[in-house]
Amino acid sequence: MIGHNYDRKGHARPAYVSVMRLLFLFLTTSALALPPDHAQRMARGLKLFDSEVAALLKQNCLKCHGGEKVKSDFDMATREDLLRGGSHGSVVVPFEARGSLLMALIRHEKEPNMPDSSPKLPDAVISKIAAWIDDGAPYSAPLIAGKKPKKDSSVVTDEDRQWWAFQPLKKVQAKSIDELLLKNAKGMSFAPSAEKEVLVRRLYLDLTGLPPSKVSDTADLSDLIDGLLSSPAYGERWARHWLDVARYAESTGFEQDYDRPFAFHYRDFVIKALNSDMPYDQFVKWQLAGDEYEPQNPLALAATGFLGAGVFPSQITANEVESSRYDAMDDMLGTTAGAMLGLTLSCARCHDHKFDPLPTRDYYAMLSTFTTTTRMNVDVHPDGKVTSAVTTMNAKKNTAAVPGATRMMICAEGYDPIVMHTQGGPFFEKTHVLKRGNPLMKDGEATQGFLQVLSKPGDSKRWQWQPPKDAKYSGRRRSLSNWITDVDQGAGALLARVIVNRLWQHHFGTGLVPTPNDFGKTGTACTQPELLDWLAAKLIENGWKLKPIHKLILSSRAWQQSSVRDAKKEAADPANGLFMRFVPQRLEAEAIRDSMLAVSGVLDKTMFGPGTRDENSKRRSIYFNIKRSQLIGSMVAFDLPEPLVSQGARPTTTVAPQALVLMNSPQARQWADGLAKRVSTAGDATKQIAMIYLLCFNRAPKAAELTSGLDFLQSGASLADYGQVVLSLNEFVYVN
Repeated sequence: MIGHNYDRKGHARPAYVSVMRLLFLFLTTSALALPPDHAQRMARGLKLFDSEVAALLKQNCLKCHGGEKVKSDFDMATREDLLRGGSHGSVVVPFEARGSLLMALIRHEKEPNMPDSSPKLPDAVISKIAAWIDDGAPYSAPLIAGKKPKKDSSVVTDEDRQWWAFQPLKKVQAKSIDELLLKNAKGMSFAPSAEKEVLVRRLYLDLTGLPPSKVSDTADLSDLIDGLLSSPAYGERWARHWLDVARYAESTGFEQDYDRPFAFHYRDFVIKALNSDMPYDQFVKWQLAGDEYEPQNPLALAATGFLGAGVFPSQITANEVESSRYDAMDDMLGTTAGAMLGLTLSCARCHDHKFDPLPTRDYYAMLSTFTTTTRMNVDVHPDGKVTSAVTTMNAKKNTAAVPGATRMMICAEGYDPIVMHTQGGPFFEKTHVLKRGNPLMKDGEATQGFLQVLSKPGDSKRWQWQPPKDAKYSGRRRSLSNWITDVDQGAGALLARVIVNRLWQHHFGTGLVPTPNDFGKTGTACTQPELLDWLAAKLIENGWKLKPIHKLILSSRAWQQSSVRDAKKEAADPANGLFMRFVPQRLEAEAIRDSMLAVSGVLDKTMFGPGTRDENSKRRSIYFNIKRSQLIGSMVAFDLPEPLVSQGARPTTTVAPQALVLMNSPQARQWADGLAKRVSTAGDATKQIAMIYLLCFNRAPKAAELTSGLDFLQSGASLADYGQVVLSLNEFVYVN
């Protein structure tokens, strides 16, 4: 009845083979739930497919949809792919041609018309395809011999979880960093240890971003590490690294770029958290949901500035409100994923991630966490009591400040039900799954969930937290924080890997994973996976405290190596992925400027509070006000990144404006004058030069350096001229 079909070699198969294929097709579709007559219709449809429709699809459709290309993510080569549809959603509804988008497209009733480069198909052809769909749209074989259905990327499998970054932490038996590095060193050994004076300067600049104060030659390095880690300057130095990751700025961006005058409280939170060695899991939890953990703690509230630090248009039309809201939530989610998990999750906004197992449905499940989260200002009274004050998209609409209160910008929810819950306000009541990321193409409501690839199978409610009945917040962000810090069941292992990699990166100049914001398949592979897992495990064992990990790294032979070059090592390991020498690193813009202020004796060590855009300020550079449209010129010259998205690593360029800043800017001249004034009482020119070298390089000048310095001064140059030359030397702006 069904007749013959053919195997891959063209040999005819008997009819019963086709019957078995039909039965298999019937059992692997939803046909079991369909009326009994559908089996007969499927048989009729299969006959029509073999006799005419397969050839029609190959001739008119396959080239663009499964053959040479796959337009609109719609592949017709197999029935499974046909039924899965493409970027416009479902295309074929079996047994229902009238309800199938494909028919509207080939009838040219909807765009894009199909075929797109040819006249409409003849009516007879269209009728054949409609009849075939009405009979279940069955295939007897793929349209391309041997073609297998595309993997359903919305479902994450155990195979997907085999990628190293998604695995549980491996139990690594080792006593030290050095043991693990030498294990993989391919027979190479560490470079000789750096001289004591080099290590002292390296330590100071590494941990505090400032050159050494007077240090005894007999000082113990271990004690020095402890002292620097307990210095207030440590938090100021390392907070700047995190602020890059958090895309921190104090303005809205876009054309108007309105100021966010109370955003600096988030910067101050980061400094305070690092100086107090707040456990990193708490650091993360507070940034995601500080208001849900401790709603009356100003520091916990300030931490949520992480979510609100991104760009957002402050003047939009009514038609842009919804798309802008999805953009704002995407900024929160994408930054969270990149900063904390090293994942490029925003790629799944419009389609399943092309390389990593991050389906679109997971993206929207995560996105719904921020459904009712918005920026606002709160007033904190001198006694610490918190009261609400609303800020909408335009900062000029803030309510009047409470007298005597400190106002801070936070991200929270539900503080003003009238303003917040209007359709024209900062958020909508629901988050929808969007086809192709388009708010006009909603595909059902999204409910909170977490990434399948970083969740052990089971009930995701294990992470859900229900707030008290009278709470103003939903509890979704706290639920997210529970999942992201859960080492055993959730994302905690990856969270730990990412942060210890960032610590290693800033100590060595490059991370064990050189792409710190991308631990996925498009990132650069980890060069020392055992060491990374060992450090992550140590972090967790130490209660998520970061300072012990700093000390582990700084106490290692690897970090204390000299930068002496070895041609054989460089030939075997050009990128120094084995870390068999210390590679000199240029200081960041902030550390260069702060070092100049320090050696000139004019550094203002006042901490916290509002910043400034005045380049004549004597405070540390972390207290510059970061306005997106007016970045500080001297900082930009030395590669300060634009704070639009999370920045995992800064570039290091060598360009002419850097020399011009050091030699021609009025600020550099002021600092040179300060340095000259500071050393002018040291004695004669020889002692003055020696003091400059001690302040700037933590060493005495070599004989040739002393001679050239004396010659320079005897030529009629001033001590300030000489100081400015020294401040411009590579040795001053590099860590050896």
